[in-house]
Amino acid sequence: MHEFSTMQTILETVLNAAKAHGAENVLEINLGIGQLTFLNLEQLRFAFSVLSKGTMAENAKLHIRRVRPRIRCPNCGYQGLIKYDGPEYHLLGVPIPLKCDKCGSAELEIKAGRECIIRGIKVRVHGERQGEA
Repeated sequence: MHEFSTMQTILETVLNAAKAHGAENVLEINLGIGQLTFLNLEQLRFAFSVLSKGTMAENAKLHIRRVRPRIRCPNCGYQGLIKYDGPEYHLLGVPIPLKCDKCGSAELEIKAGRECIIRGIKVRVHGERQGEA
């Protein structure tokens, strides 16, 4: 499961950052997940619930913000959001490229939508709430 290994890496990173800041526990984790990562948010949440058990993040609130795809079209110069309704792969595994909404070009620079970012964490240090680590 792609989501399980992704969440394992995210959680390891969060726990290492929390420990480096002397945290007793993690209160919140804020993520930004691009639509073009093809990560299923419910599966990420499930993986988090399983992987965080017995760690300082076990009772943390997981907030995930979906990042919509943004492009720049070198053909017509359009920059902005792009319509995207699902995986960019056909059922047979043949890639279906994204296209510019203005001119139809498939030669695009993807500016956003592929990221998997830890935007911040909130931790408790010695019984007090801390800001983002």
